[in-house]
Amino acid sequence: MRSHTITSDIGSPPALYDKWLLFSVVAIVLFGLLMMTSASIVVSDKFMHQPFYFLIKQLIFLTLGVLLGSFVLQMDILYWEKWGGYLLLIVLLLLSLVLIPGVGHRVNGSVRWLGYGPFTFQISELAKFAIVIYMAGYLVRRHAEIRTELSGFLKPLLILGATAALLLREPDFGATVVVSVTTFGMLFMAGMRMRHFIMLFSMVLVSLAFIAISAPYRLVRLTSFLNPWAKPFDSGYQLVQSLIAFGRGGWWGVGLGKSIQKMFYLPEAHTDFLFAVIAEELGLVGIGIVISLFFILVIRVLLIGKRAQCLGNHFAGYLAYGFGLWIAIQFIVSIGVNSGLLPTKGLTLPLMSYGGSSILVNCIIIAVLLRIDYENRLMALGIR
Repeated sequence: MRSHTITSDIGSPPALYDKWLLFSVVAIVLFGLLMMTSASIVVSDKFMHQPFYFLIKQLIFLTLGVLLGSFVLQMDILYWEKWGGYLLLIVLLLLSLVLIPGVGHRVNGSVRWLGYGPFTFQISELAKFAIVIYMAGYLVRRHAEIRTELSGFLKPLLILGATAALLLREPDFGATVVVSVTTFGMLFMAGMRMRHFIMLFSMVLVSLAFIAISAPYRLVRLTSFLNPWAKPFDSGYQLVQSLIAFGRGGWWGVGLGKSIQKMFYLPEAHTDFLFAVIAEELGLVGIGIVISLFFILVIRVLLIGKRAQCLGNHFAGYLAYGFGLWIAIQFIVSIGVNSGLLPTKGLTLPLMSYGGSSILVNCIIIAVLLRIDYENRLMALGIR
């Protein structure tokens, strides 16, 4: 009866999904496919003898991601809360397996993948997902302790420390930063005491800084980021080429498909430095559109989380906050690296850059967010 009243008042049934969320996701994915193809077409033709090799693989993973997301969309959010701890244990086991010689796959000096032949999966992507799931459940179970006691803050740091240690062994410093900042962001949004937050967050920052300078290659990246032009053909090469791409782009860009930097000047143009190719081909207007789309996406995700909490579903609320922070942090770090504002790290643009593991996990994230929004709307209508 109540549903009938709502329908008659507005003239049509209320939507059971967030249109702005779907719009931003679809726009980002389509725009990403276009620009990833443009950035990879020369490299793909040179080494794979097929100009659309990376596009075809990305479409395959995207199709698998949509199918997997369709399955996840049918799962009640309470299942994630129930099985979050087990998922984290599985991920920690997989991160350990990656480090076993002969088991993990080595690419560009890092061992981050499990699988066989061309079918490999980057476990660090799954680790980010598992940490957010676990932390959302922990914040619900220990909500009072987090707000009043330092112990409530220290316990999840043990889990974070174990995960970070395994990630750094690969090594994957970029994923470690994303996981750490996302965890602290979720704890902050749970309402922990400011003095506890500042004290421990400062300790973690100091630890990350020490880790960053402890390895010679990380120290080189830090120093070259401060002045890449000092060694433009050595440690500063990637950033110099990226900055050249930004400079060539200007306001309107050189035109779609007309990038010079993607022609073997800019390494990883279709993955880590996709934003630089966008800047070169579409200029300030193009990167403004990308930033606007991600801004809409993150805002809608955070609003979904806030609505879930207002309706009493705190686990779903923290889950949405965690995913929103993850997307925002990875996007900010990616554009910061590309524009020379942050040291060079191997982080891709979410939903845009080439990468099967990344697109699969991103599809799962979006499906979970759509499910949270769907349950929010049903609760608001009094159906749940």
